[in-house]
Amino acid sequence: MIDNTTPAGHLPPAILLMGPTASGKTRVAIELARRFPVELVSVDSAQVFRDMDIGTAKPDAATLADFPHRLIDLISPEETYSAARFRADALAAMAEITARGRVPLLVGGTMLYFKALIEGLVDLPPADRATRLEIDQVAAARGWPALHAELARVDPATAARLHPTDSQRIQRALEVFRLSGRPLSALIAIGARPAPQYRFLSIGLLPSDRAILHQRIADRFAHMLAAGLEAEVDGLCRKYRLAAELPSMRCVGYRQVWDVQAGLAPRGELRDRGIYASRQLAKRQITWIGNTLQPQEVDCLCPDVLGKASRLVASVFV
Repeated sequence: MIDNTTPAGHLPPAILLMGPTASGKTRVAIELARRFPVELVSVDSAQVFRDMDIGTAKPDAATLADFPHRLIDLISPEETYSAARFRADALAAMAEITARGRVPLLVGGTMLYFKALIEGLVDLPPADRATRLEIDQVAAARGWPALHAELARVDPATAARLHPTDSQRIQRALEVFRLSGRPLSALIAIGARPAPQYRFLSIGLLPSDRAILHQRIADRFAHMLAAGLEAEVDGLCRKYRLAAELPSMRCVGYRQVWDVQAGLAPRGELRDRGIYASRQLAKRQITWIGNTLQPQEVDCLCPDVLGKASRLVASVFV
């Protein structure tokens, strides 16, 4: 463990490569790993699940053999994984990488994980299954926008940054309020934010033209369907005891297939629903990057995206 009193210039470096879905993060990370003495750590709340490969755009076995990613395939889809656990796991992996004289390169699109890593975490109530089930039952009866309105009454600051259909975050914010009696925003405001133990270089792959990113998203989801996403979800349901409220089945793509297979949505709408949900995810990711994480930006649509990213990374090794 590095002493936080060490001058910032003497802290070991770490590279954070973030971007919205379909921005090409994995491709850029792998190419950077060819050029520099870095080791990859995944920052993806969906790729932690075993057997969820197609819908998470997980690197294939051959790629992982050549370029191992830490924090992939950690748990079963029946389990849950938190930002707190990610931070602990990531810091442990980073310490091992640094001890070998190499540089950790953390790549992914789960912006809350990046934020937790950089700023630390507030001590929040743990998840409570009964409270979550109660919230889900109300959502099923009244819809998530109604619960978003309820959240706006008790925690307007948190509600203001959440989309009215962002079910997972609305549920967590209401859960925290019901368990602690205090708004999530208030608990975050008083939480300690320890100094980073690394000298971070943050790179954000952002699109100069969202219409092109949207087409990439559409093409990628169509590819996932062609690659067997529906069969993958069917296999998961046969292998594991899954439920709609589990984080694994809330993942974009999986939720849409789940709804179709459960008879909650017509199959003919699956492609459009998946694309829409993926675009909404990308919108939230871009907002997080611009408003909260504020990395050095590289246009992910630029023909020289790898060259620009490489020049930024090279500064770490000077």
